[in-house]
Amino acid sequence: MKKVLLVAYAACQALIAHSQTAADTTKSPLVKLSGSADVYYRYNFNDNIDNKTSFTNSHNSFELGMISLKAEHEFKKGSIVADVGFGKRAAEFSYNETTDKVNTAEVVIKQLYVGYQVLDKLKVSMGSFGTHVGYELLDAYLNRNYSMSYMFSNGPFFSTGVKADITISAAWTAMIGVFNPTDFKSASWTNNKYVGAQLGYSSTKAPLKLYLNYLEGKDTTGIQNHQIDFVATYQVNSVLGLGYNGTVSTYNNTREKEPGETAKQWWGSALYVNLDFTEKLGLTLRGEYFDDPDALKTFSGTDGGNVLAGTLSLNYKVGNLTIVPEFRVDKASVDIFSKKSGAAVGTSPSLLLAATYHF
Repeated sequence: MKKVLLVAYAACQALIAHSQTAADTTKSPLVKLSGSADVYYRYNFNDNIDNKTSFTNSHNSFELGMISLKAEHEFKKGSIVADVGFGKRAAEFSYNETTDKVNTAEVVIKQLYVGYQVLDKLKVSMGSFGTHVGYELLDAYLNRNYSMSYMFSNGPFFSTGVKADITISAAWTAMIGVFNPTDFKSASWTNNKYVGAQLGYSSTKAPLKLYLNYLEGKDTTGIQNHQIDFVATYQVNSVLGLGYNGTVSTYNNTREKEPGETAKQWWGSALYVNLDFTEKLGLTLRGEYFDDPDALKTFSGTDGGNVLAGTLSLNYKVGNLTIVPEFRVDKASVDIFSKKSGAAVGTSPSLLLAATYHF
C-alpha cells in the first residue's frame, strides 16, 4: 500500500510540473471581479417601521443591506456572468426563493447567465437577468437615492429565460426574450411564460437616452399581465442631469372572470433631478406619483388610492465610498401608514443615513 501511495504521489508531481510548464506558454483568460456593500440607519417620525417600499423596512436601527460579488468572463464569442448577493436586500430581491426575509443569512443568485455572440450585432443569452424594466437598480451604489421608488418595489425585479440583444445602429438597440413568470428562477410547475422586449435609443449628438420596455404574459396563477415602461435620461450640462420613469401595469383575470369584469391596473411616474456641484458632492431630488386604484399592490385591503412621495438625497463621494444622507416624505390619499400607537395616518416622513462602497 505504501508503494502504491508513493507511485501515485510521484505521478501527481509529474502532472503538476507538466501543467506548470504548459501554463508558462499559455496566457490564462482573465476574469473580471467586482463587488459592493451597503449599510444604513433609518428613523421614521411616526415612530414605526411604516415603510411601503423595498429594502428599508426598519426604524431607529442600524441595518446591513447587501454584500455582492460579481464575476464576468469573456472568451472568443462566449461569456458568462455570475452575480451573488448576501443579506436582507438580496433576500427581498429573491422573495420567491428565500424562506426568511427578515433575519436571513442566505446567499442568493442575483444574476447568472451565459451569452454567445452569434453575429457582430446579435448576442443571445440564457439565464437569470436583472429586469430591463424601470429606472432604478438593485445594487445600492448604482442609485443616487438609497430608498427605492414605489414603481421599483412593485416589480418586476428579474427575469429568467433566454433573450436576444440586437444592435440596430450606432444609436438604436433592441432586445426580445422569453422568460419564466416574473421573479421566478424556477417555474417547472407551470407552462406559463412571459415575453419581454426593449427598444433603446442613445443619441450620438446629445447626452440623451431613451428606453421603451414591454413585458407580457401569464403569472403562475393564470392572471394575464401587460406592462409598458418608459425611461429617459438627459444630461443638460456638467451640473444638471434629468431622469424620468413612467410605467403602467394591467391585469386581466383569465381564470374566473365575472360578467362585466374589466381589467385592473396600477401606474406610476417619477422625475429625478440630479445636481453635481463637484466630482465629490451631488444632490438628487426624486418626485414620484404612484396610483393603485384597484388595490392591487400598495393599497391592498383598501378601496384603492394613490401616494405622492418626495425624496431628497445628498451624495458625498470619497473614492468608491459614497455617503448618502436622505430625507423622504410619503403622503397617501388613504391612511395606509400608522404610528407606534396603532393610529392610522396618511403621511410617513423619515430620515436615513446610508453608506455604499464598490470595487
